[in-house]
Amino acid sequence: MPKSHGERRKTRYKLKKSIRARGISPVSKSISEFEVGEHVHIILDPSIHHGMPNPKFHGRTGTVIDKRGRGYVLKVRDKNSLKEIIAFPEHLTTQTLK
Repeated sequence: MPKSHGERRKTRYKLKKSIRARGISPVSKSISEFEVGEHVHIILDPSIHHGMPNPKFHGRTGTVIDKRGRGYVLKVRDKNSLKEIIAFPEHLTTQTLK
């Protein structure tokens, strides 16, 4: 059987929730707001498929450039280039500096 080259390939463990985190995500994640210039972490929520960026950006940190509809445009470094990613707030968390 030939290998698939789909969007969610090689994500068996990356897009898996723990047994206690299963189910619907809280509503507060979907209504969270971010400011332009704020640093956010891209943490994919596998229970919500809309607005999910490519799984290779899971765990990366980006900067919010713009708000587009319900989603946010992020600037993320991918090796030597900067890329713009559109993601919904369910897949983003604010970076807290200590």
